[in-house]
Amino acid sequence: MTVTEESPPPTISQMEVVAQSNGADPEDITLDAILTHIGQFGRFQLFIFLLICLPMMFHAMFSVTYVFTAGTVMHRCNITECDGPSSRYEEPWTEFSIPKNGKDMDKCRRYENTELSTWNQTSNICLADKYNKDNAERCANNDFLFRDQEFTISNDFGIYCDDEWKLSLVGTINNLGQFFGIPLGGFVADRYGRSFSIALGGILGAVLGIVRSYSPNYIWFLIFEFLDNLTSSTLYSTCFVIGIELVGPKRRVLACSVITIFYAVGEVALAMFAKSFQNWRDLLRITYGPSLILLAYFWILPESVRWLLSVGKEERARGILRRAAKVNKRKLSESALDKLVIANRDKLQQSEESKFPIREAFSNFKWRIANCSLCWIVHVLVYYGLSLNVVLLDGDKYNNFAYIALVEIPGFFMPLLIMDRFGRRYSLCGLMLLSGLCCIGTIFAGGEQQTLQLVLFLVGKLTITASFQVLYFFASEIFPTSLRNSLLSFCSMMGRFGSMLAPQTPLLAKYYASAPAILFACAAIFSGCLTLFFPETTNLVLPTTVKEAHAIGVKKPPKDQNINLPA
Repeated sequence: MTVTEESPPPTISQMEVVAQSNGADPEDITLDAILTHIGQFGRFQLFIFLLICLPMMFHAMFSVTYVFTAGTVMHRCNITECDGPSSRYEEPWTEFSIPKNGKDMDKCRRYENTELSTWNQTSNICLADKYNKDNAERCANNDFLFRDQEFTISNDFGIYCDDEWKLSLVGTINNLGQFFGIPLGGFVADRYGRSFSIALGGILGAVLGIVRSYSPNYIWFLIFEFLDNLTSSTLYSTCFVIGIELVGPKRRVLACSVITIFYAVGEVALAMFAKSFQNWRDLLRITYGPSLILLAYFWILPESVRWLLSVGKEERARGILRRAAKVNKRKLSESALDKLVIANRDKLQQSEESKFPIREAFSNFKWRIANCSLCWIVHVLVYYGLSLNVVLLDGDKYNNFAYIALVEIPGFFMPLLIMDRFGRRYSLCGLMLLSGLCCIGTIFAGGEQQTLQLVLFLVGKLTITASFQVLYFFASEIFPTSLRNSLLSFCSMMGRFGSMLAPQTPLLAKYYASAPAILFACAAIFSGCLTLFFPETTNLVLPTTVKEAHAIGVKKPPKDQNINLPA
């Protein structure tokens, strides 16, 4: 935050007096006071943000490349008696030689022909009356003719028709890697540092992604898909954490929103790369190759000061704060740093003396945790499910994917406008219900109203993105301080079951085109209604103890009654 010379920033001692009078935590306030003093979002923090935007964008591409590398390709049976070397996907004889699957040609079946030759040499056409439309048969020997030049693992490894579940399995394996990688990455970030975790996860993901582009078969592709996401899944959360830990308290909410924008930018970049490089091997090399630059992050990305203080690396923390003050052109006294170190030592000693068992957490908040976990699963299912199924809509699938990524950007900022006005519960419920209704609307729009169907998809993605942002804020406010991080991590891990299920939803469209939309709508509406059972947290102080967390949403008894709140 820029401060003019006529209005100098408060001194460290002034900030401490105010903080202590409010009963705030000494270490946090002392560090926040220093950040306020040297600039809440100065040149130093801007430099950090420019650095972490790259791994955030790379992670977006790493996590959803399977949409294009393992996508189904449009194909039909090769009608050998009619098709020739120059035949196109749509020919006059496909109208009577291939059955329809909805409005598209069936990918895997053709009508049985009653004669070996159906070509009329005189008219130079294929004869319609030579096909038995009461009997459809499978394409012989996977002999297909393709609509586009797209080359995915489907036509590279011969995965068609009844084997298409193998393509959907790639997305599930991708998210299974993230399921195990998120807690592993969190351990690395807490043990060895945020910047080390970003550099290590980014470079390992880059190498494994490039190696995957040379996969000789489907099994090796799956193995490297899993390992890639196992190692790189920590990028999003760690970039998020290091970004907000280095800005002042009044800039953290805005920082959260800005950081997540780069994830959407990464998705748009992936769609454009996939459109330009339609060979899956080339796409992986183009996508993962630039991320090798993250090797330099071992040396150039500053470590989080809060993490350094939490592990007792006080001199490194001092050095980074001195550097930040110098870059931001502010003065920082050594006495202020001494007070920070002393307060930090006291906090470390207190934290070692008091630990809250996780078993007691589930005993006290089991219904709240269950509802939050379900809400997280539904959000992830709908969020990723809409992105995966938009490529099945009519029109250019690359543009559709880019549109649904771009619409996330206003979704990141929408909660800032509605949460305080309508409250957490009603904002969360309303956004989920609206997303579910949009999913239902896509069913009635159908393929005949292509533009309307795409608009409803986009509004559905916009509202579920905004709802996801509300959920992040809300879930951090309904649990006490001593349990907040662990319970948020648990709910987030449960959400991965939704992301593992999402890649399988396109398979439902093979049996009923509107089945994925019905699933998303029912899940969003059901969970949206359950959010009304959460306590309201708007304008309330964050609960510190279990008793305070229990008291959220409980009506205060009249003064003449003595009613004990649950412990």
